Amino acid sequence: MSSHPHQPPQPSQHPQPAPHRADPRPGTGAAPPFLTVGFDLDMTLIDSRPGIKAAFQALAQETGTFIDADLAITRLGPPLEQELAHWFPDDQIQPVGDRYRALYPTYAIAPTPALPGAREAIAAVRGYGTGAEADGTGVGGAGAGVDAGRVRAARGRAIVVTAKHEPNAKLHLAHLGIEPDAVIGWLWAEAKAEALREYEASVYVGDHVGDVRGARTAGALAVAVATGPCDADELRAAGADVVLADLTEFPAWWRSYVSELA
Repeated sequence: MSSHPHQPPQPSQHPQPAPHRADPRPGTGAAPPFLTVGFDLDMTLIDSRPGIKAAFQALAQETGTFIDADLAITRLGPPLEQELAHWFPDDQIQPVGDRYRALYPTYAIAPTPALPGAREAIAAVRGYGTGAEADGTGVGGAGAGVDAGRVRAARGRAIVVTAKHEPNAKLHLAHLGIEPDAVIGWLWAEAKAEALREYEASVYVGDHVGDVRGARTAGALAVAVATGPCDADELRAAGADVVLADLTEFPAWWRSYVSELA
């Protein structure tokens, strides 16, 4: 597993075009043993706005610095440091960021709900190749006529790749009972490709144009959900291959996607 620095990697100022996507089909020889899907966290799997607002309010009270928490939660996606730069001088951003992350578990975990369809989306991916999808139909039922041996040649693996402080991301998921196979934090936009490539993800699901850029940089299929600060038109313009209203639409899309791979 790669180690990630304390300071989140910053996105490239000159994004490269998406490389050719590897064939993810099970049984093709070039396919990995897992069919891996990456998910963003904030505003993709969880509605972190209530918790982040509470954490910013606690930080403002402690530091005596005005922070418009209602405005801040409309800009979720980029690393924390980018938001703090609106409220604090450069030389305070790192220590204030550390303090925010220390306050975060107390103020942000309990108020934060899962977004509709989040658990089902993770379960659908992890059920691939086992014959047990989230809706109970099984992989064979979802993809009628698919050769069962080829379907089970790979297993589904769901990972979370987020710009959030990794320990806090794990706290959210544990609190909500969402169980991905791995959680990788500190990665934003194009830098998310680091983890997506490491885990050989063929799909990345996110709500922000930065997530689309990360998917394309990794050569993964960019699936976007319009549950965050970027609307469907923005996500399509950024190069999203698929745009869903929210994750409740993901299991049906996923069944169609894997049936076409067989």
